[in-house]
Amino acid sequence: MDAVWILPLLLVLPVLLWTSSTFVFYFKKCFYVAYMMLLAVIAIPICILKSGGRDIENMRVIRFMVRHVKYFLGLRYEVSGWQHLQTDGPYVIISNHQSSLDVLGVMEVLPDRCTMIAKKELIWAGTVGLICWLGGIVFINRQKTSDAKNVMGDAAKTMLTDQIRLWVFPEGTRNQKDNLLPFKKGAFHLAVQAQAPIIPIVFSSYSNFYLRKEKEFKSGKITLKILPKIETKGLTADDVTSLSDQSHAIMRSAFQEISGQAPQSNGPSNH
Repeated sequence: MDAVWILPLLLVLPVLLWTSSTFVFYFKKCFYVAYMMLLAVIAIPICILKSGGRDIENMRVIRFMVRHVKYFLGLRYEVSGWQHLQTDGPYVIISNHQSSLDVLGVMEVLPDRCTMIAKKELIWAGTVGLICWLGGIVFINRQKTSDAKNVMGDAAKTMLTDQIRLWVFPEGTRNQKDNLLPFKKGAFHLAVQAQAPIIPIVFSSYSNFYLRKEKEFKSGKITLKILPKIETKGLTADDVTSLSDQSHAIMRSAFQEISGQAPQSNGPSNH
């Protein structure tokens, strides 16, 4: 009986993919989530055998496993500024955050000994949550500022002790408007405490191929611009707000440039 349903499905699927942008949107989204979970199933035993458990070196395995996913979704990446990642020792990468698709861009440029800071809810995301844990991702509770500050303090010590890099999304949540949200201060406290430079990386707007409200998910090109590092040596907690403002202004300008937008007036980047 099962086979009776398969043939009509195989006939209908190409028609829907050709004629319905809404179907394509949901098909690609479901495929992306399911395929990432499947890749995690494969990567989990590899990471455990390779590193024995939670280890930042597992990010190499994750990076290798994920980098081909873009082809299935029809995405291309154009990266500029590679030279700015040729920096020794610990540093903090900050980037804008538009959707779960950002993971593909992260894996496109992720340097060695670099992991991410993510919301703690991610750890419950099935096999993806487990592979994130094995990759040394630092989980924070966004609802509790005191917890987040403690985690950032510990992360700064770990950065220096283990000579690692951390990738942070300072907007704190996904933002699909064609501008940057105000930055939360955590990434900047982290960089100042570790006296480590900040390297901003900007993703161009996804609005030319991915529109969540309109249920549209086409093929498209994403530009990633790696910007020059911002030094934090000698800075203190008193400098965090100006550091955040400076980073926001630089990244907003780059975002507008690579997204083909007209420059917007300078509003306050922090509240």
